[in-house]
Parts: sequence; C-alpha cells; structure tokens
Amino acid sequence: MKTGELLKLFRGHGIVLVKHGGNHDKYYSPITGKTFPVPRNKKEIPIGTLKSILKDAGVEQ
Repeated sequence: MKTGELLKLFRGHGIVLVKHGGNHDKYYSPITGKTFPVPRNKKEIPIGTLKSILKDAGVEQ
C-alpha cells in the first residue's frame, strides 16, 4: 500500500495529522489515543510497517 492510499483510509476514521516531519509525519488516532509515525514517500510501505501503523491507528484493512 502506498502512503496516499493509507491517508485516504485514515480520513474515514478521523485520524489527523499532528506534526510534519522530514521523512515521516506524525498522526493521532482518536480510536486508540496513540500518536504514530507514517513515512512520507511514494514507494510501497513494507508489510510489517503497514501492520504496525494500522494497529496503532486502530484500523482494519
């Protein structure tokens, strides 16, 4: 999954951008109450990283 596709998924769940970084942005999930980094690149996000992000976000794929 690309970063853009992941961000579209976030919009439907109320997950918001907290901080813009150089290589990563930080997002906050009201579902889990966690803040987590998301890489800002156009390549595919590695499966392990994607699973970790989805878990922290409280979103099922």
